Amino acid sequence: MSVAVVGEFGLIGRVTARLGTGRATLLGPGDDAAVVAAPDTRVVASTDVLVEGRHFRRDWSSAVDVGHRAAAANLADIAAMGATPTALLVALCMPPDLEASWAEELADGLAAEAAKVGASVVGGDMSASPTLTIAVTALGDLEGRAPVVRGGARPGDVIALAGRIGYAAAGYTVLSRGFRTPKMLVEAYRRPEVPYAAGPLAAEGGATAMIDISDGLLADLGHLAAASRVAIDLTGDAFEVPVQMRDAAHALGVDPYAWVLGGGDDHALAAAFPEDTPLPPGWRQIGHVIHGAGVTLDGRPYKGPTGWQHFR
Repeated sequence: MSVAVVGEFGLIGRVTARLGTGRATLLGPGDDAAVVAAPDTRVVASTDVLVEGRHFRRDWSSAVDVGHRAAAANLADIAAMGATPTALLVALCMPPDLEASWAEELADGLAAEAAKVGASVVGGDMSASPTLTIAVTALGDLEGRAPVVRGGARPGDVIALAGRIGYAAAGYTVLSRGFRTPKMLVEAYRRPEVPYAAGPLAAEGGATAMIDISDGLLADLGHLAAASRVAIDLTGDAFEVPVQMRDAAHALGVDPYAWVLGGGDDHALAAAFPEDTPLPPGWRQIGHVIHGAGVTLDGRPYKGPTGWQHFR
């Protein structure tokens, strides 16, 4: 049945029944607003939006996959502040002829990704729209830690990475060329593997600045460098290209480092740490913070793509 047949309130009932309850939820869906515990007294908040045809395609990804991606994009931003995610709010705009089961399976994906960090979907909204659009707001708790912002890196700091990069971009290229393998790359595009725990660990480990890698490593580190008024020099040898990615790049005629350095959607975390501070578990050094501006690779500007930009 379509969402038009099921109706707004019927669909809300079907969706909310699948969402579960996170540890910070005091009052979940069903009222005018949700109530979420904030023991720290500060709330970290972030919003992201996914538009069909721009951020996802239903012929490439299942509704569950899209739910995972929508939640991950927002939960990663919370982790990048050094916080622990607590709740999600989701607004779903959809064509009336969309199958109700698609919205229900989307809720399954959202709930499953949120559950990885002990969070849940606590509310949202629905509307008819000619374009399928999913807007997600994530909330988080700092648990007594200071937020790790983009503007704190200092010359002499090391740059470190947690998580993987290039996989989702490679999967996107594979799908865009009409292929469905290698499965590892395609699945990375469909459902990112986000190192959520690495964010709070970095905050506790003395990180001076941090950012979620959503648009591409070079582009996002460029934002961190600009906010900190420093330059960043990356070490080329720090980036290994897995065999599956290298083989796919050869078959498709692509430089794999264009994926690794310029590809987004894996939602790895990058951070600056004082040089004499041991890196927390899961973090690996990839470069240094230096005086100047911009991001270089082995002391030289990278001439390939640096990342995604809307409206370009």
